[in-house]
Amino acid sequence: MPNELQGRKIAFLAADGVEKVELEQPRAAVEKAGGQVELLSVGSGEIEARNHDLEPAGKFSVDRVVGDASVEEFDGLVLPGGTVNPDKLRLDESAVAFVRDFVRSGKPVAAICHGPWTLVEADVVRDRTLTSYASIRTDLRNAGATVVDQEVCIDGNLITSRSPKDLPAFCQAITDQFANTPAHT
Repeated sequence: MPNELQGRKIAFLAADGVEKVELEQPRAAVEKAGGQVELLSVGSGEIEARNHDLEPAGKFSVDRVVGDASVEEFDGLVLPGGTVNPDKLRLDESAVAFVRDFVRSGKPVAAICHGPWTLVEADVVRDRTLTSYASIRTDLRNAGATVVDQEVCIDGNLITSRSPKDLPAFCQAITDQFANTPAHT
């Protein structure tokens, strides 16, 4: 439905090294469904995207620094992957606090590929079931999560996917979950 996310504002949190398709496709899905998107990062200006972690893939303009945003302003959060992006987010106290507070708020939080690394740093995966890129599954288990190998895993307010090949299912899952959450006032 083209307007199922009308009136909903979704935060995307990313830094340099974000996997381009993992930011672009979910953002396009949210916008196509009528949602408003705001790109947050650890710094202002632009972030540099990548294809397959190594190839430069252009830049995205940051709407706001994450430290200046509050969970109450948003109806959902998306954490794209790429290996460098979540590694940078994990080192930023404001980004980690924002993710922790978002998960604890009960609002939907979606993470794809290496995106769940930030969830690990925020200490919000214990006793939760998630999926991710294969190379970080040990990190998730060590942080107390149960890990499954499926294209989309939904556990309460957490929505996770493994890799860019899962983007069609991930995009559908996030728009469905965001639509089923009351819009903020």
